[in-house]
Amino acid sequence: MAGLESGEQPRQRGGAAAVRWTPAVEDELGLKVLEQYGNPSLDEVTLLSRPESAVAARRLTQCVVLRLWGLSPQLSEHAVLLVSELVGNAVRHTGARCFGLRMMRRRGWLRMEVRDPSRGLPCLLPVRPLDTSGRGLFLVDKLSDRWGVDLLARGKTTWFEMRVADR
Repeated sequence: MAGLESGEQPRQRGGAAAVRWTPAVEDELGLKVLEQYGNPSLDEVTLLSRPESAVAARRLTQCVVLRLWGLSPQLSEHAVLLVSELVGNAVRHTGARCFGLRMMRRRGWLRMEVRDPSRGLPCLLPVRPLDTSGRGLFLVDKLSDRWGVDLLARGKTTWFEMRVADR
């Protein structure tokens, strides 16, 4: 089975074989998603507006930020979380059939964009300790260096930027 260390057996979970997580398995999954959807750092990729697309977006982000761009694991973790939040908002609140994901890097910065056909603007709401939802943009606001929304003729692009140390 692909991704298993030599001699390693898959674990059984709910009657189906589950592969034990390792960095090698995660790399393999990331590369498969990159092959399936394309590289969002080269051109916008299109994902269906379904909850499971968040998994693909997270894997694409980790593959690009950590593996292709060689940025720090902590920066990758934050970028993955924030992309997941923007994707979640696009899936839950826009009514779109699909959305676009794009990643850019320029000297000292990385920028992540989620484009959808809705012109409805996201709202940064105050968050209280016992709130169980509505934290997405709060996290984007706290963990990114800047974020915003660009209205388009048809839809919008919600984006965030983070500073990166260039080598």
